[in-house]
Amino acid sequence: MANIKSAEKRIGQTERDRERNRSQRSRMRRAVRQLREAVSAGDLSQAQELLPDTLKLIDSTAKKKVIHRNAAARTKSRLSQAVAKLETS
Repeated sequence: MANIKSAEKRIGQTERDRERNRSQRSRMRRAVRQLREAVSAGDLSQAQELLPDTLKLIDSTAKKKVIHRNAAARTKSRLSQAVAKLETS
């Protein structure tokens, strides 16, 4: 346990940040999961509807440094490809 005032404060800040990051990551993962389910079900209209919001959420999560920017770019690319593939088939 921390004995120094600044260390105690830092523990509280870290916990608060951790909760915020968990919330952001969960929101993003939920959106990605919904989009992937729409794609796997072959529901083109829902996939097209979910794609912009999901990409926006991924970007904001990366901007807040909850996930790495390359991981965000990779996820966005794969989701976009999946929707595009669904459009052509």
